[in-house]
Amino acid sequence: MKRLLPVLAIGALTLAGCANTAPLGGNVYTGSQAGASQTVTFGTIEAVRVVQIQADSRAGGIIGTGGGAVIGGLLGRQVGGGSGRDLATAAGVIGGAVGGSRIEEAANRVDALEMEIRRDDGQRVVVVQKADQRFQTGQRVRLIGSGANVTVAPY
Repeated sequence: MKRLLPVLAIGALTLAGCANTAPLGGNVYTGSQAGASQTVTFGTIEAVRVVQIQADSRAGGIIGTGGGAVIGGLLGRQVGGGSGRDLATAAGVIGGAVGGSRIEEAANRVDALEMEIRRDDGQRVVVVQKADQRFQTGQRVRLIGSGANVTVAPY
């Protein structure tokens, strides 16, 4: 059992950050976007800044926090005896929960670009999307969609 614990720990923490970040980019459409009519406007990129998007966890953080707590408790239980073992188990649960939560949060971050775009009608807009393409200042682009559902694509 003691040899199995490190394998379980690594496996659980690896799965902790399984967020689906694919729809955050300009090259992936959701099922509801496919086949739907979307508006297209044109513009020029005025500024580009590298940022990160914190993707939502599908399980609301339960996997990282809960998995970390269980693994931390199991590992803490391997230490000492008597009341010392109980304290080590409690410390392992708390430390594992904090560590698992942080691992899940870090795994759910996606590199992205914040692009300030001057549309051809003169209005300026900012769009943040996954950095799955290269964009640069002065580049002509298409803005596809409207409202909170806009992606930027090369012209």
